[in-house]
Amino acid sequence: MTYTEPALGAVPPGVTVFDSIPAVANLDPALLAALRAAATVAADFGIEFRVNGGWRSRRYQEHLRREAVARYGSEEEAARWVATPDTSAHVSGQAVDIGPPAAAAWLFEHGAAYGLCQIYRNEPWHFELRPEAIEHGPPPMYADPSADPRMNRR
Repeated sequence: MTYTEPALGAVPPGVTVFDSIPAVANLDPALLAALRAAATVAADFGIEFRVNGGWRSRRYQEHLRREAVARYGSEEEAARWVATPDTSAHVSGQAVDIGPPAAAAWLFEHGAAYGLCQIYRNEPWHFELRPEAIEHGPPPMYADPSADPRMNRR
């Protein structure tokens, strides 16, 4: 099995929140329901949510982490972009990366009404479910994953 296999959480081009590949089907059910509700409304405005990243296996997340270290030159710099398998919200099915940019922008603007919030300022595509946002608005964003206390578990 290669790292491009959907069974590990890789996402082929063109996947939407309504598809049933593992990266979508293994998302937390509440997150997936919120995504599908938001996508249904966004479609009325000509916006289609494509999934660029969703649930990931620990193995696939570790592969992405190793690639990030090679790309950015250090564990510290890689941590600004890719979490470890132990801390990744993708591995637990609690995060989704949405594209294209117009869809991510629509979700940034309207997502709190569904409890969907951008969590990291440097990742405008990364959304997580925050049900309290429906009543209170989105929480403050972290600059990047390395500033998120959840990512500093050892």
